[in-house]
Amino acid sequence: MKHLVPIAFLLFFSCQGEQENMIVQNVNWDTDESSNMNAQFATEESEEIDIFLSTHPDWNMNSTGTGLRYMIYHKGEGIDTAKVGNTVTVEFDISLLSGDICYSSSENGAESFIVEKSDIESGLHEGVQFMCVGDKAKFIIPSHAAHGLVGDTEKIPPLSPVIYDIKLLKIEP
Repeated sequence: MKHLVPIAFLLFFSCQGEQENMIVQNVNWDTDESSNMNAQFATEESEEIDIFLSTHPDWNMNSTGTGLRYMIYHKGEGIDTAKVGNTVTVEFDISLLSGDICYSSSENGAESFIVEKSDIESGLHEGVQFMCVGDKAKFIIPSHAAHGLVGDTEKIPPLSPVIYDIKLLKIEP
């Protein structure tokens, strides 16, 4: 017990000394710096997606202004595409570019949501509007249109693009 008191005393004062030597910097972070950082993230992620696609030459993807990449690989029987306000029902697998599957409707069944009115990935809202009933598609959704800076805090890491393999089962007005 006699030896613990000097060690505790030494640790207490050595930690205090480090705090006194810490330099506090004021960071002036403005919207330009934030925009530049986001643009850099988006550029790097787009390059990462391009590299991924170079290993899948049979994926003939279209690209939108938001960075969504999509392809309809099986045409269904439907003739009308999903529109804003429609309720759609989908089956899906969500994976990372590594191929790791994060979520699948085979676990909990098909899911429904209202296009542009539900709290889900904006890239998914955008992608289903290219689909008709019965279509099967692949979407690569960049992180800013998926789960963003923090991921989903469960299976999708921060700043991760996701791949949806999706089938549109039903469109309701």
